[in-house]
Parts: sequence; C-alpha cells; structure tokens
Amino acid sequence: IVVAAGGPTVPKPLQRQLAVGGRLVIPGGESVGVQTLKRITRTAADVYETEELGDVRFAPLVGEEGWHEDRVEVRPATRPPPIAQRLAGAAEPFDAIDDARVDALLERIGDARVVLLGEASHGTAEFYAMRARITRELIQSKGFDLVAVEADWPDAARVDHYVRDLNVPPADWQAFARFPTWMWRNAEVSRFVDWLRAHNARLSPERRARFAGLDLYSLYTSLDAVLKYLDDVDAEAASVARERYACLTPWQSDPAAYGRAALTGGYRTCEGDVVRMLKDLLGKRIDYVLSSAEGYFDAVQNARLVADAERYYRVMYYGSRHSWNLRDQHMFATLKSLLKFRGARSRAVIWAHNSHIGDASATEMAARGELNIGQLCREEWGEAAYAIGFGTDRGTVAAASYWDGPMEVKTVRPSHERSYEFLCHETGIDRFMLPLRYTDHERVRQELMTQRLERAIGVIYRPETELASHYFHAVLPSQFDELIWFDRSTAVRPLDTAELEGMPDTYPFGL
Repeated sequence: IVVAAGGPTVPKPLQRQLAVGGRLVIPGGESVGVQTLKRITRTAADVYETEELGDVRFAPLVGEEGWHEDRVEVRPATRPPPIAQRLAGAAEPFDAIDDARVDALLERIGDARVVLLGEASHGTAEFYAMRARITRELIQSKGFDLVAVEADWPDAARVDHYVRDLNVPPADWQAFARFPTWMWRNAEVSRFVDWLRAHNARLSPERRARFAGLDLYSLYTSLDAVLKYLDDVDAEAASVARERYACLTPWQSDPAAYGRAALTGGYRTCEGDVVRMLKDLLGKRIDYVLSSAEGYFDAVQNARLVADAERYYRVMYYGSRHSWNLRDQHMFATLKSLLKFRGARSRAVIWAHNSHIGDASATEMAARGELNIGQLCREEWGEAAYAIGFGTDRGTVAAASYWDGPMEVKTVRPSHERSYEFLCHETGIDRFMLPLRYTDHERVRQELMTQRLERAIGVIYRPETELASHYFHAVLPSQFDELIWFDRSTAVRPLDTAELEGMPDTYPFGL
C-alpha cells in the first residue's frame, strides 16, 4: 500500500474492480510473506478507508471467490509471553549491520582461538553480511589470520590466491561453479573478498590472512591439483599417481555412482590406491617442502581430500550418520592442519551452517549418533572456541526445491510457535545479539535451557513441509555461546555474468 497525502492509494487495476462500498484486503510491507494485512474500503468515488487486521501467516490471493477472514491464519495481537519480554531485556539491539556496535561481542569472544560464525540458511544476505562485519573486526582488532569456510578446498584456494596476492597462475576452471553456485558466488561474499584483499595489501606476505575451504566434495578437482603439483616437482611420482588415481576416473561425472558400485561389489574400491598416494606425499615432505612449503601443504590437503572423499562416497550408502560424521571430521582435521601450518599464534574464523558450528551434542543430532565441527572444537579448545548462531523469523531466501535444481527466491514462512525463533520474534526487536555464555540475565538463560524447536534451511527449502523438513530439537544455550537475530531477512544476490565481465584472470569469481 502506498500511503499518499490523501490516504492509501490502491493500485489502478484494483481500483477499477472495487465498487463504492466494496472491500479489498492486501498485505502491506516489503513482501508477500507474513504481513500486516490492511482492509481497504471504498466509501466514495475517491475516498478509501484503511483498517489494520494484524499479522497473518497465510494471505490467499484475491481470486474469483474474493477474500474471507476464515481463510487466513492470524497472529493475534496479544501481549508477548513473559519469557519473550525478559529475552528482550537481555538482547543487545542494533540497527544497520555496518553501524552495529560490536565492542561487547568482541569482549565476550576474548582470547578465543576459534570463532565459529553460523547461518540458519545458505541463502540469506544478512547472515553473510554480519559474518563479514564480525570477521573484519576480528582480523583488525584481534589478529585473526585465517578464514575457513564450508566450501571446497580448491575453490577457496582460488580466493586465497587473490586475497593474499600469491603468484599462482589462474586455473582453467571456474571456482564455485557446482551446485549450489549462489552459496559462495554472491555479492555479499564478493564484497568481503575485496575487503580482505585490500586489507592484506597493507601487510607483509607472512602476516596476510588466509581464506581456506574445509569441505570435501571436490574429489576430481583436488585429484587434478595433486597431479599438476607432482608434474612440477617429481615427474616419476606423477606417473605413479596417475596410475593410482585412474581407479576413480570412470566415475568422474558421478562420484556417487562409484560409491554404489563399490558397495555392491560391482567395482573394486579405490581406497588402497588413494591412501597410498597420500602416504607417499607425506613420506616425501623433506624433499618437496624445500621447493615451496605452500605448494606442498596445498598438495597434501588435496590428497587428503581425495582419500576422505573416496571414503565418503562409499559410506554414504550406509546411512546419513556415517557420511555426516566423516564430512565434519574432515572439516575439523583440515582446520587443525591449517592452524598448525600457520603457527601457534594463528586464530581462525569459521563460516558454516548452524548445523555444523553449533554443538551437536545439544541437539537431536546426538540421538542419531551425529557429531559436528562445533562439538569437536569445544572438545579440543574448550572455552577458547566461541560459537555464534544466527536466526530469522521471515523474509526471503535463495534456495532450490531439489538437489541440482535452479535457484529460486523463496518466501520464508514465519517461525513455529514452539521454536526459539518464535520467542525471538515475540520480543518485537528487529535485530539483536543475545549473549548465552556470558550474560547478566541468568534467568533468561535458564529459561532458554528448555528444549525447543529450531529451524535449519539448507540449499533446499520446502516450505510446504517445513515442520518435518526443516525443524529439529535443540537446547540453544548449550548449542551456541551467542545468537544473532534478524526478524526479517532477504535472499543473497548471486553474481551475474555482466558483473564479472572484464575482471582480471586472477579474480576468483571470474568467468
């Protein structure tokens, strides 16, 4: 509804349909998700009266039957429950992300060696922007020198070459080109990458912050990277590697098919070959590291990824628990390798989904026998690991309807009444930080220790089955040390072709 000096202006196509005395109900606000409904009544030729109807969960389109109040689920305009009122008192509100005061947050983080920054979806702009803001502060104020993200190692290495201005020839393949492309090829990540490059340019090479990937899906890109490395340093070893890795070549376009074939006995497993290749690389450390410590470290990580990915595609058919645990153990091992390589004073920021960075033992994942990188970090570093979760009530999100499907901008349904998100929404505060480990509001923390639902949207979002598909049980203060809340959020903006034309070959998101 556009409010003009003479009152609300009804769009012209609807004006022609609305007779004097007729009524029209349309959602107001920024999108057509959960809105404040307004009823417009045409009382005279050019006179319209407006009546607020309250927040709604479902607003049907105006159709042949018109609109009926009994077809709308309305959130009653009642006083928030006492726990939501107390939560509001414990929250630290902020307005714009760039202007948010984070001094108190940095004080709570203290001397943590690892800070884990989550996201409740892989396609929400505010989550990426706030993670970037906090990461900039950690790098500038606290000396963090490693940004490790839920992305494939070779793709993230392309970003790293750019932000640290390393003299590495541009690869002949496109980074972050596999599904879901929008997860890292988006405007929010691009802005952070450009900032990190500018920040690093003022530092000596050994002090520049690194950007690294933790994930293991890049089996064949990593395999190719190992071969190219050995071609440069040891032609004989490269020949041996090609023979061993040839076992995986028939499955290059569909590694999951390799897992099925190996499991059913229709094809021999490649485990022995890829593990021997990793052991050979590790055994020749003294010979190889002399030419380039960075090059050797990269090759070892790629060889380790090939070995873990080969196992991942085999065990994925035993059940989700096995493959999930292998993946997060790989990410944790990669993080530890990075910290060791960077040195004892290195400090890392991790960007990953809430389901990876929140302590799995405080969620229903534990009942399924699943662990995650957040739990492993707490077990390894205790209070020197600080996990920050993110949440939202409604808005839009970039997601697909099925795996390998096209990206869509979907409307996020309002949170379930039995969820932590609903309590945050009921505070009436648009954006806030909520300390959960160090807080002056212990009563609020204890009240939040009651198990509730929590929402997780991945690269796939199915709002029509949301309760079954996207909610799980958790104990928030045991899962995270802090929560950052955005009541209404928006979808990330993928980088389009026009924006990338003319960029230098070294630019990581280039064509």
